[in-house]
Amino acid sequence: MIASPEELAALLPHLAPVDRVAVDTEADSLHVYREKLCLIQISLPSDVHALIDPLGDFSLEPFYQALSGKTVVLHGADYDLRLLRRAGGYVAEHVFDTMLAARLVGRREFSYAALVKAETGIELTKGSQKANWARRPLTPTMAEYAQNDTRYLLEIADRMEGNLHQLGRWKWFEQSCERALAQASVEKERDTEDSWRINGSGAMRGRAAAVLRGLWHWREGEAKAVDRPTFHILRNEDLLNAAKGFAAGEKPNFEHLRSTRRSRFYEAADEALALAEDAWPVFAKRVHSRWTAEEEKRAEELKKQRDRVGGELDLDPSIIAPRATLETIAAKPAAAVELLMPWQRELLGLE
Repeated sequence: MIASPEELAALLPHLAPVDRVAVDTEADSLHVYREKLCLIQISLPSDVHALIDPLGDFSLEPFYQALSGKTVVLHGADYDLRLLRRAGGYVAEHVFDTMLAARLVGRREFSYAALVKAETGIELTKGSQKANWARRPLTPTMAEYAQNDTRYLLEIADRMEGNLHQLGRWKWFEQSCERALAQASVEKERDTEDSWRINGSGAMRGRAAAVLRGLWHWREGEAKAVDRPTFHILRNEDLLNAAKGFAAGEKPNFEHLRSTRRSRFYEAADEALALAEDAWPVFAKRVHSRWTAEEEKRAEELKKQRDRVGGELDLDPSIIAPRATLETIAAKPAAAVELLMPWQRELLGLE
């Protein structure tokens, strides 16, 4: 465990001569409202493995500088890259995403655990997936679980690279990793206006929708105040049922909430119930553009081409292009340049 400037300084010389570094991260999103980076795991080709503690009272800037120019090997890179950028401003220059590689060589089972088992015969345990990674010290089980997340990444990357070259798909992979880097560099903005529209709320209208919106904001405030995940305050299912009950003139029983929180819960519901109709949420009417016969035919031809090529190459058709993307391109062919990478356009005959 690298938990001091001195320990970090002792690790850095091991990074200097290598071209690739396997990296993974752990956060505490299941335990707090404000997610933070809690652990960085690395493995090097020299069989050096380390856990770096971002919660320690020292700067990780020397570590990020040591990664400059190197290829960072990750599995499912998007989440880790975004977390590292938000936490310390680190932006990778080159990435090798083993999940993308596995999909491009035709693997249908492409989770990290599935790849480790397929390539090494080792079955990883899942016992610490939901652990609180802000805990210190880490338990031996947590430390082993965390280190295993990078221990086999470089070996898997080497094998996937060989497969990609053998299949003539290395250029596809390079383009896919470049796209992943570009997408991870764009901050996803949270739509604060419509964030309350949780799964299951689509059919709610009028007063029920107004109550749901009010209760959602109540839950956000409670979770933020105690720095706990929102589901620790109230589950989505309970939020939906409560909104429906209040709108129907009932008073749902939430005795399990502590008294002060329960009082604020009922206050939020009463405030929403008291709103005038013109203050209820507005639902924009969906405008369904009618497809022309030509567009419909083009979409079907694209799908057939995708499925045919996927079958010939033993690839999941969705990695060539999702159905929604094909439908967009059928209506607006010029969108193909933005939505698809060159290798995807080539396979679909859209060059």
